[in-house]
Amino acid sequence: MLVLGLETTCDETAAAIVRLRPDGRGEIVCDEVRSQIAEHAAYGGVVPEIAARAHVEVIDGLVRQALDKAGVRVRDLDGIAAAAGPGLIGGVMVGLTTGKALALASGKPFVAVNHLEAHALTARLTDGIEFPYFLLLMSGGHTQLIAVRGVGDYDRIGTTLDDAIGEAFDKVAKMLGLPYPGGPKVEQEAEDGDSSRFDFPRPMLRRPNPDFSLSGLKTAVRLEIGKLGKPEKTDIADLCASFQAAVIDVIIDRARVGLRIFRETCGAPSAIVIAGGVAANATIRRALQRFSREAGLRAILPPAALCTDNGAMIAWAGIERLRLGLTNDMGFAPRARWPLDEKAIRVHNGKA
Repeated sequence: MLVLGLETTCDETAAAIVRLRPDGRGEIVCDEVRSQIAEHAAYGGVVPEIAARAHVEVIDGLVRQALDKAGVRVRDLDGIAAAAGPGLIGGVMVGLTTGKALALASGKPFVAVNHLEAHALTARLTDGIEFPYFLLLMSGGHTQLIAVRGVGDYDRIGTTLDDAIGEAFDKVAKMLGLPYPGGPKVEQEAEDGDSSRFDFPRPMLRRPNPDFSLSGLKTAVRLEIGKLGKPEKTDIADLCASFQAAVIDVIIDRARVGLRIFRETCGAPSAIVIAGGVAANATIRRALQRFSREAGLRAILPPAALCTDNGAMIAWAGIERLRLGLTNDMGFAPRARWPLDEKAIRVHNGKA
């Protein structure tokens, strides 16, 4: 099985071709990504209208590039998958419409992919793990602890009550005047900083429900910046290191509670999986690997390039769904919001 995947939910345009091998494992044949960092840098964040226009300008060429690199034509594909949400609606429409057009013109099956499900299933592409597994999904727009029971079968154990982790990183970067994209810049500055200099709060620590809250931590950083006036380079490094250390403590504590609930309600997970853009943060990755070892579980962390937005994860999610005979018609509408657990199941302390 050979599937083309298209991703346009935010500020990366991506087209990839993934093959399902006879042994059931996935193989990334090609994965083309065109970033829009330059287009949005002057604004300090993603501008939806600019993002949508940029997707329109490059997606046709990117699809051709992917097909050429793979040495195949559209007629050789077994399906077309496109991210249909959640995300910036203008961008989502570009990839979804392109995917539908290719499927309609070629007569190939079409799959509308939930961007979050693509992140959730990436570990099966890279490591071939079995269900069920415990997922920490952390990105600029989402922070969730999820029980992944199967394709299309997800229980949300915990989520954020305000900011997502990636969003908090970006906002701290903006407060400090760091260039866009902010999250990686905070991580970079933290490498040279003293993580013990600022005693930032750890919101929700030791709470029995595994939800997150980052707004109070973000406010604490803003107040410290205000006390410093104009932070020097050393101050910026120490602020970033102290903030990142607080976030890591929160992640580990919330994951510990979430894992306990997973075991009570779903049994033993096959692994702990970390996905989403924040999972590209090397310091957070190391902390979660230590946590997994302490929990006696295997940690699955896809390569950094597969944690950020990419077409390979969309193509793989398409393959997973096609294997089960799950396809969509041309009437599938783009979705700005699309919860992974459509029934919004929240499992806390063994109660739904």
